[in-house]
This record gives sequence, structure tokens and C-alpha cells, in this order.
Amino acid sequence: MIKTISKAYNRTISPNRQFVSRLRGLLGFTPTKLATFKLAFSHKSNNSQEKGSFALQNNERLEYLGDAVLGTIVAEYLYKKYPSADEGFLTKMRSKIVKRKSLNKIGYDMGLDEILQEYNNTRIAKSMLGNAVEALVGAVYMDTGYDDTYRFVVSRMLRDYVDVEHLESFDDNYKSQLLEHCQKNGKQVSYKTLKRYKQEKRDRFLVAVMIDNQKAATGEDFNKKSAEQHASRKALRDLGVLK
Repeated sequence: MIKTISKAYNRTISPNRQFVSRLRGLLGFTPTKLATFKLAFSHKSNNSQEKGSFALQNNERLEYLGDAVLGTIVAEYLYKKYPSADEGFLTKMRSKIVKRKSLNKIGYDMGLDEILQEYNNTRIAKSMLGNAVEALVGAVYMDTGYDDTYRFVVSRMLRDYVDVEHLESFDDNYKSQLLEHCQKNGKQVSYKTLKRYKQEKRDRFLVAVMIDNQKAATGEDFNKKSAEQHASRKALRDLGVLK
């Protein structure tokens, strides 16, 4: 009864009616805990307090919660969708769905960049989109519990923005592909950080992939692992493994 009244208030006479309307289109239901959802879109750059303070208010805690809940939901969804699949296949599929690049794309397709732009005084980086997806899942979980969160993730995220069937045969883990290729040909693979510098107030990495201690290709990104993936992809193309 209390939830019903709260939803009616949020939808009709709340001063946050416009935000509620956007959330209804995004979630498929009227939320009750608006403060939690506002927090889901609040980046840490908005708060100048010392990191680690219990009073710090941003979406990092919800991101932490949503990461765990999302991983569990995707695991259950795949377990039911592929009743004959082994653990290795299910683990790879879950990784493809919940990895940072995939979540960033889901966040963009859901239009979370527009909401983040409205509630944050900073440039919206791609990584913020994936973080916001996880924080949003955390907020839904805190507002509705696991069953409704499962329905939201499956019906509003996976079915709308993830081509699960395409992911079955798609492999963009270029590091593992390069490692497998080199192992078959008796070669050793390693990575070396050539440079670390600041760009747009963030660390950026220039990384080389080494094959038998010879530089095969380089890649750079704001994340070291992503830079290694870029370098691996270039090396695979140079080797003729990727077209």
C-alpha cells in the first residue's frame, strides 16, 4: 500500500515528475526510491570530499552492488537459455555480455549519456556509461528486489540491446586469439608498457605486444588492458589472422 501511494505521488505531484517520467520509459515501471536512482547517475567528480569518506555520495557503491547483481542475473539467464551448454561456454558468454565495452554500448543505446550529462558537471566519458548501467541495476535491485530486477535486465536490457545469438560466434578477445595463434606456432607473447601519460586529466597507456621479444604492434587507450587488446588486434591483422 505504501509503495503504491509513493509511486502515485512520484508520478503525479512530485517535483521530480520529469525525472520519474524518464525513468518510467527506461525501466518500464514507476520507481519509489527516487534518491537512490538520482545517486545512480551521480559521478564521483561531483563530490569534492576525500575519497574513502563514508559521507561521499556518488554511484560507486551502487555500481559495486549492480555489478554483482548483473553478473548473477546474466548467469541465470544463460543457464536457462542454454540447458545443454558446458561451464566454459556459459562463462565466456557471460564475460562477453558484462565486460566494460559491452556495458558502455548498452548504456549509450539506453540513452544514459543524456541523463548523466544532465546530472553531472563533467565531460561524459565512455567508461561512465558502463558504470551507470551497473549503478542503475543496483538501484533497481534496492527498489524492487531480485525478481523484478531480473525481469528488468532480461526484458529491458538483454532482449533490447544485446544480440546474444551473435555473441555465440563472435570473439573480440584479441589477446587470447593472439596467444592461441602464437602457441600453435611455437612463439612467445608478452606486453610492454612504452609510455604512460596524462590526457584530459586521465592516465593513458601506450603498450607494445612483443612476439619472441620483438615488437609486433602497439596500441593505446585510457585503460592498460584495452591498450593491450588494441595492440593484439593490430598484430593479428599484420599476421593475416584477422581480415
